[in-house]
Amino acid sequence: MTTGAADQLELDEIEQRILGSLLEKQRTVPASYPLTLNSLRTACNQSNSREPVSDYDEPTLHAAVKGLKDRGLVRVVWADRGPRTLKYHQLLDERLSLHPDERAVLTVLLLRGPQAAGELKTRTERLHPFADRGEVEAVLRRLAALPTPLVRELERRPGQHDNRWVHLLGPVPVEAGPAAAVPPGVDREAVLAGGRAARDARVVATYDTVAASYAEWLDAELTRKPFDRWVLERVAAEAGAGPVVDVGTGPGQVAAYLASAGATVTGVDLSPAMVEEARRRYPELRFAVGDLNTLLRPPDAAGWSAITAWYSLVHLAASELGPAVASLARVLVPGGRLALALHAGAEVRHVEEWWEQQVDVDFVLHDPADVLAAVRAAGLVDVEWYLRGAYEDVEVETERLYVLARRAS
Repeated sequence: MTTGAADQLELDEIEQRILGSLLEKQRTVPASYPLTLNSLRTACNQSNSREPVSDYDEPTLHAAVKGLKDRGLVRVVWADRGPRTLKYHQLLDERLSLHPDERAVLTVLLLRGPQAAGELKTRTERLHPFADRGEVEAVLRRLAALPTPLVRELERRPGQHDNRWVHLLGPVPVEAGPAAAVPPGVDREAVLAGGRAARDARVVATYDTVAASYAEWLDAELTRKPFDRWVLERVAAEAGAGPVVDVGTGPGQVAAYLASAGATVTGVDLSPAMVEEARRRYPELRFAVGDLNTLLRPPDAAGWSAITAWYSLVHLAASELGPAVASLARVLVPGGRLALALHAGAEVRHVEEWWEQQVDVDFVLHDPADVLAAVRAAGLVDVEWYLRGAYEDVEVETERLYVLARRAS
């Protein structure tokens, strides 16, 4: 790293958010990067992985990006007709000559404010593979020791277990006094407040209520999701002639796509109305009412060659991830593939109206680290994971986590 590159570099709150978002998206969604102004606004204002959550409008961001461009911190890399088709690329890492580990730490500090080394270890997992907290602390101390320091360590406040660190690229609000304890994380166990049976009953009632509208909306969804198609085609090809099951199949669109890719597939769902929709839409395929937690082996094989669970774990508490993944892993054949798709984040979203129907259901955005821990605890190997942003005008705005793993041979 060069030592004088940070001199005279003072970023305001909006500029910090813009550069942090560009740094993050360059690594996590390279296929969509550089970002248009509209995509940049979505990235800056997303409700997870941002503190504080913002609501910047496009004129505000456009003015800030222009200022960053004039200072050599952003480059316009593509333009067509109209400002919304301009695409923006950050130059901060070049300006500071950042190494990948330094880049990851500064990205998260720009996006989430003061944090302890342990928090940074967790939150940088998709940006750089730190082996442990000690590696993060070494990077922080390296950045703090520069002639022009880029970070500093804050004094520990009452209620805090670890010292937090803050970047020095511009002003950052730091809480004062005893109330400065790190805020608690999202309570993903709250979905079980009334017990698992009550939660499951609400989930079934919700999907039974919206089955027809849900099926109509999702009928052609995969035509607009190239990454999902790539994963599903890969699963189908690897399964070969072996049996495949799609758990939480809903109205059957994922099962149908697997079948079109050559898989011998069965769909299973907890909602009877969803199963009826699937049977009506894809009468050539087999669908059954069932619970992914009690999935049985296929009647004519020693196990499933592949299991897909597309947003089937989105109503589970964090504590249920391990048992759910383990139950699926048990019924795979040796070498069989498990493929998961989930919403990633730190939030539980309660929904009371869905497709103009009254419902009562919670959606859990899971921490990728929790999901990966559950997969590895189930004894699965060759673990791959991918994180992407939502497709604009196609999906609800959340980050999407995909995990691929195998049962050991």
